[in-house]
Amino acid sequence: MQSVIATLDAFFEKASTYMNLKVTVTDIVEIVIIAILFYYMLLWIKDTRAWMLLRGIIVILLFVAMAVIFQMNTIIWIVRNIASVAIIALVVIFQPEMRRVLESLGRRSFLTSFIPFDSAKGGTGKFSDKTISELVKACYEMGKVKTGALIVIEDKVMLTEYERTGIAVDGLLTSQLLINIFEKNTPLHDGAVIVRGDRIVAATCYLPLSDSLSISKDLGTRHRAAVGISEAGDSLTIVVSEETGRISIAMNGELYRNVDADFLRNKLLSLQKNEQDGSKIESWKRRLKDAKENYQKANK
Repeated sequence: MQSVIATLDAFFEKASTYMNLKVTVTDIVEIVIIAILFYYMLLWIKDTRAWMLLRGIIVILLFVAMAVIFQMNTIIWIVRNIASVAIIALVVIFQPEMRRVLESLGRRSFLTSFIPFDSAKGGTGKFSDKTISELVKACYEMGKVKTGALIVIEDKVMLTEYERTGIAVDGLLTSQLLINIFEKNTPLHDGAVIVRGDRIVAATCYLPLSDSLSISKDLGTRHRAAVGISEAGDSLTIVVSEETGRISIAMNGELYRNVDADFLRNKLLSLQKNEQDGSKIESWKRRLKDAKENYQKANK
């Protein structure tokens, strides 16, 4: 590896003698990293209100550039004196977007595979095949009679913050219980239900609303809340439309509209499989730890 880097450095050094430039491998890596970060930043702001805010900032910067070109000393003096305050103002203005980016980075599997941030979570358990059948049955029965519903199935990221906004239920998930919760004019029908494992842990929970511009204007608060919670964690959210009775799913900031029973079941099975794989990994970690401890005791 060192020989490859040395060869590249020699190549860039020779090239720089002809171009009067000094370029190293480190410079190339820096350019690539900055280009990737800039690309993902543009993707991030494309579908949010940050794009409109950024356009406003660009307009201000153009006026400042004109002031510098034409030597408008008063404007330049004002800009110099408010520069430090402007930086703090930008942090405050973009706070929701910055928080969403940091949450997104925290959900990346490549990071959690090296640093077990959620190791203290404990085993919340995976949901069973029976729970999947009950969920699918309840959703499509509510869809037939156009009963609105919002069901959040927790994955690895715990939703305790949103669970506290609702009323504790802690009941075994069944289709009858879900239908009764979302029945119109009942005390628990308004808001979201949070599912952890095979149990409904809370109802009437308040979820964050997404400000994504890609969400269709003909969709209501339920769909926007479903996308919002999927942006804040790794959960799967099921929405039953009160107007049309159609089923939609929100995952990782994406909304899948008008899905059929097979599609919903496959998504739930996929989520269940991920949980099973995670539990197998934890089991192997425990076995390796026990084996290491036994080995150390035997060699004392």
